[in-house]
Amino acid sequence: MSADKLLYLSYADVAAVGLTMDDVIAALEAMFHEKGEGRVEMPPKPGIHTMPDAFIHAMPAYIPALKSAGIKWVGGYPENHKRGLPYITGLLILNDPETGVPLAVMDCVWITAMRTGAATAVAARYLARPGSEVVGILGCGVQGRSNLEALNVLFPLRRVLAYDVDPEAQRRYAVEMSERLGLEVVPVQEPKQAVSGCDIVVTAGPILRVPHATIQPGWLDEGAFASLVDFDSYWHPDAMREVDKFCTDDVDQLEHYREVGYFQDIPPIHADLGELVTGRKPGRESPTERTMTCNLGLALDDMATAPLIYRLALEKGVGTWLPL
Repeated sequence: MSADKLLYLSYADVAAVGLTMDDVIAALEAMFHEKGEGRVEMPPKPGIHTMPDAFIHAMPAYIPALKSAGIKWVGGYPENHKRGLPYITGLLILNDPETGVPLAVMDCVWITAMRTGAATAVAARYLARPGSEVVGILGCGVQGRSNLEALNVLFPLRRVLAYDVDPEAQRRYAVEMSERLGLEVVPVQEPKQAVSGCDIVVTAGPILRVPHATIQPGWLDEGAFASLVDFDSYWHPDAMREVDKFCTDDVDQLEHYREVGYFQDIPPIHADLGELVTGRKPGRESPTERTMTCNLGLALDDMATAPLIYRLALEKGVGTWLPL
């Protein structure tokens, strides 16, 4: 470490260091254990909103056990695809927790995708049936990919039912993910076909302040688990109220979002993931329970992942040194 330079890691650099989804899942589970024990620091993320349903958020966090401190500055713009740009863009700064000196600046797009999928997998470990085989994916973009990749690490998946409002995106997803993971990926014509009959359901569309509430009561099977990557955008309130346990990754952040207009009609919160991982609250208690998590995406997820990338980059000589 030097106080006069930092390491810059582009998207390609971050992807090239070789961090696996298994590693990210393990890092997040360790982080959620620390969170459940009250040994982390993470203020609610402030943000600015320059376009409808768009955001740019500042996400700081500190995890003493992982010797990780820093901040992510990330934007999410649903209309970016019309300009040939990704929905999520941004940068992450990793600091030395002993001196505050910036160690690295890295693109956050790969990290955001991987850690979000990993958070779904951690929640599913406690809330889904262990033998889950059939997954429904609604939203065949980046998160539809990373969430399926993460779930495939922990569960004996064999079949995926994929839905997207864009038929071409759906077709590409089916081809790519079946080849990458060796699963049967079936494009379906209606959203209900990616919900009913599934052990696990992931909704991964754009985050909307006013939900389109496509998923109706009666669609989610008894015993199924759902991960709401897009907040409550896809779900009718009556459909959410059918679940036996509604969880989140952080209650304080959810309440913060509720104050600014999101989550106006959701079920009572059973637990956050820190409480599940530490055993303070029970996860799934019967094979017939319907369970659900709405993970908001935490700065802690990013700060659990970034040090692993930084260390691998140093070991492999990846990245560009810049003067401070």
